[in-house]
Formats: sequence, structure tokens, C-alpha cells
Amino acid sequence: MSVLRRKPLRRLKEQVLKNTIGTLGVLICTMLLVHDLTACSMYKITTDGKTMVGCNYDAWFTTPKIWFENARTPEEYGAGFTGAREVSNNRTAPQSGMNEAGLAFSRLVAYYPAQENPFRDRLVIADEAAYLSDILHTCANVEEAREYIERFDHSIFLEDVFIYVDGSGKYLIVEPYQIISGDDASYLLSNFCPSITDNEQARKLERFRNGEDFLSEHTLSSSLSFCRSLSDTMHVCRNKKGDGTLLTSIWDTKERLLVLYFYHSYDQEVRFDLTTELSKGDHVMAIPELFPENAEFEELKSYKTPFNTPELRITLALLGAFLSITTLYFVRQIWRNRHSRSAGNSLNLVAGLNILLTGYLFILATNVSVFYFDAPYKHYSSGLISASSYIPFLVLLAIVPVTRFTIRNLRAEKRYLWFKMLLVTNNLIYFILLVGFGYWGLFTFWKQ
Repeated sequence: MSVLRRKPLRRLKEQVLKNTIGTLGVLICTMLLVHDLTACSMYKITTDGKTMVGCNYDAWFTTPKIWFENARTPEEYGAGFTGAREVSNNRTAPQSGMNEAGLAFSRLVAYYPAQENPFRDRLVIADEAAYLSDILHTCANVEEAREYIERFDHSIFLEDVFIYVDGSGKYLIVEPYQIISGDDASYLLSNFCPSITDNEQARKLERFRNGEDFLSEHTLSSSLSFCRSLSDTMHVCRNKKGDGTLLTSIWDTKERLLVLYFYHSYDQEVRFDLTTELSKGDHVMAIPELFPENAEFEELKSYKTPFNTPELRITLALLGAFLSITTLYFVRQIWRNRHSRSAGNSLNLVAGLNILLTGYLFILATNVSVFYFDAPYKHYSSGLISASSYIPFLVLLAIVPVTRFTIRNLRAEKRYLWFKMLLVTNNLIYFILLVGFGYWGLFTFWKQ
């Protein structure tokens, strides 16, 4: 009878182990994936027979570029682009751009709730960089852009909103599931989809609110000085690292000119004539090399996070896996000794900390904003992520009693060697993480 009972129990344990390993595998893979989300804002101004398009690219990338691509056939248009997110060794995803016909575009992060895909019968976008480049190479105005875009399943851009503006002042907003057109003399856009966001909600975004207030207080103008002031008003510079607006590009759709500003500094500018640049052939330029050294940008470059240092990302995944595995063992020990006080409350504390830290490491590996905003970090929509920002403080408070517990067990003769090694390793991980939390400024709430 006992043998019959052991077999189902053994199978149950094996199944639990398999499920645990599978779950850990999924968590590690998710932690190793890069989730690059950036904030942006833009505007278009049409007055005095001219349309100007301004784009603020608020990102933590350190490889911003400007490049020019000539037409590949007589029917196509040459174009200039800016961007910073590298999608391959020699390719950067366009974030803004303009072609020889005066069609300009900007890409902004914006969340849209997933829904049933209405575009299953359309062409699949296999290469986002090629798709975005091809629109400017083949379309002269927003009508042609709409016709081109509607051939493709653009619902894959679930976290993006695009806007196309032509020389006439007409604009086209491309959301994951909708396309909106307009021809207002002025238009502002930030990190939201207009079809599901009213003005009251949009004004909760400071950069959008600042831009809207600026336009209400000034007479509309298409002059560069007006556009520069508007871009400056809408730019971002955060307290923690001085990071924020990486690039500001102002596109003159009439004269085919680009004025570029780097790292929210509006004292220095570089101008490009699209026709002149295209006459030089296809070429790419690193934007930081076009400007004087910027101390805040140099600090950004030297700041290491799991999102710009793959080794750190792998380390977080491995530490999370180790903490998960040791937690299973500690919980098993606690259950075995549940009728005695041999384990004590300290092992409960260690197991609880491990569970919290495993979850927090997952958050650190999937939320880049944690590393750049003031601590304790407040997530825009998740109270759980916001609450997790206090975990580093909890570990700091618990490190002394946990260390004492580890020392007591090292001195105990009845403890197995491998149990002692687990505790010591666990403690070392706490110290390593505390150093990392300190480096990332996750304790510096007093700076707010």
C-alpha cells in the first residue's frame, strides 16, 4: 500500500519540478529580451505658406545617427532620417525623416489595447526599418502614404503611433488599428493614440501640456525661432541623470531643410540641406560627433544598465534563477520543520526576500524607466510595479538579521555543508544586489 502511495507522490513531485523548471525558463527568456520603450513628442505648424514639423526624441539610446538615402529608381524619392535604435549591425530604425517631396514623419511610443486583428489579409511587415524607409521613398504626400500603408498589417506596431505630414499641411496619424487624417494649422502629438485619448487625458503628459499652453499664448509662426522655442518648451530633462530628449529635429517641408539639436541643448544647432546631402551619395553620420562634447550625454553613455549592457542582463537572469531555486529548497525546509522551531523565523524571512527579489529582478529586466526616474519609481499604470520600488529598502533593512542568521548556521555543527553554502551564496547575492541598487540610485528618494 505504501509503495502505491509513493508512486503517485513521486510523479507529482516530478511534475511540479518540470513545471517549475519550465516557468523559470520562460522568466529567464523574458528577462533576456530587450524591451525598449521611449517617450517622444512632436508638432506640425502650417502658416505663411510653409509647413514645419518638429520632433523631440526622448530616449536612452547612445547611438543617435542621421543618414541620407538616395532614390533607388527614377520614380522614387531620396530621403533623410534620424534615429538611434539599432536593429542590426548596420541598420538603425528611422524615428523621423523627410523626403524630397516634402513628406515628413515621426514615430512615437503609444499604448493601444490589443484587439482582434482586422488586417489579417494584408501584407506582413517583415522588416520595420525597410517598411518605414520605403514609405518616404515611394510617397509624395499623405494621400499616397495612406494608400501605401493600407496595404500592410500595421497592427504589429501595438506600442507606436506614427504621423505623416506633407508640404500642404495635411497630416495622417497611423495607429495600430486606425488611420486618422486632418489639416489643422497646428497639431501636437505625444505618447498616446488620439482615437482613444481625449484632451483631458492628453494634458496629463507634461510635454504635451507645455506645448499646448505655448501655442495658446503665442501667435502661430513657421519661423525657426518659433519652432525652436516650441521644441524647447516640450523637451524633457529628468532630475536623476539629466537624461531626456536625445534629439530634436525640425523639418522645413518647403525648403527641404533639417535643423538638428542634440541632447536637449538648444544653444548649438546643425543644419542640413536635403538636396545637398543627397548629392553626396548615401551616407551616415553619428550625431554626437557633430556637436561639442555634452557632459550629460557622456554621463548617459557611461551609465550601465541591463538595457545597454548584455552582461548585466544575463547576470540578473541568472541571479533570479538561483534565488528561485533556493527559495524552493528553503520552503521545503520550512515545511519539513513546520512543527518545530528549528528553522525559526529567519529562514521564513530569507525565503520571503528571495520571492520578492525574484519578482523585482524581473521588473528591472523589463522596465527600463526604473533606472532613469527618481526613486521610489512610480509606474504610470501599475501599482504593483510602483510598490516594488520599496523592495531595495526592505533588503537593506533585512541584511543585518539575515547575515546574523547565516553566521549562526555556519557555526552550527548539525547543518549540512551544502545548506551552509546555499545560505552564504544567498547572502552574497544580497550584497551584490545592494551595491547594484545603490549604483542605479534606487535608494535616493531624498533627492525628490
